[in-house]
Amino acid sequence: MPPQSPARQPIIVLFTIALGLTVALLELGLVAYAYERIGIDSRYLISLLALSLLGSNINLPITRSAGDADGDAPPRVLSVNVGGTLIPTGLALYLLASGAAPPSAFLGIAVVAAVVHRVARPQPGVGIAVPILVPPVLAAVMGVLLAPATAPAFAYVAGTLGTLIGADLTNLRVLQRMGAAASIGGAGTFDGVFVTGILAVLLA
Repeated sequence: MPPQSPARQPIIVLFTIALGLTVALLELGLVAYAYERIGIDSRYLISLLALSLLGSNINLPITRSAGDADGDAPPRVLSVNVGGTLIPTGLALYLLASGAAPPSAFLGIAVVAAVVHRVARPQPGVGIAVPILVPPVLAAVMGVLLAPATAPAFAYVAGTLGTLIGADLTNLRVLQRMGAAASIGGAGTFDGVFVTGILAVLLA
């Protein structure tokens, strides 16, 4: 088997950390509890987690820019990560549409996004890295204060969407300058979104 390239090594480490943390939380029963608190039937839990983890390795191209005319710079591709963007966004929108998360969650999204944007840092070979505890703690506190009756769903929506917006969407230019293949919700942000979704609910 050929050795992993240096650019892939940080991604593998982050994926391993996310997988290890998920297994630990599953063993403790905390993941099932967290998802039940936001109205997701435990029958769908394993499928949802598996899709998120497997989807973290799938990037769907959405735009492509031409390289330099001299050929010094390769074409740049902007993709969206399935596990780090599409699945958590879909779940968050479902919670909003079904009424599980209150309209005040939009305020939570804005606040989390603003804070995450300030603390997120670009890391070559990884993407936009986010301190793992900042988004879930902030989202949980806001959920308890603004919507105590629906705090878990509030925290999930504010934490996941706020992290995506604050880390990647507001840093698209930075993300694209970091490499030929940039991914929204990939690498560094995936851990932030995936773990935030679980921890925010548990904390709330």
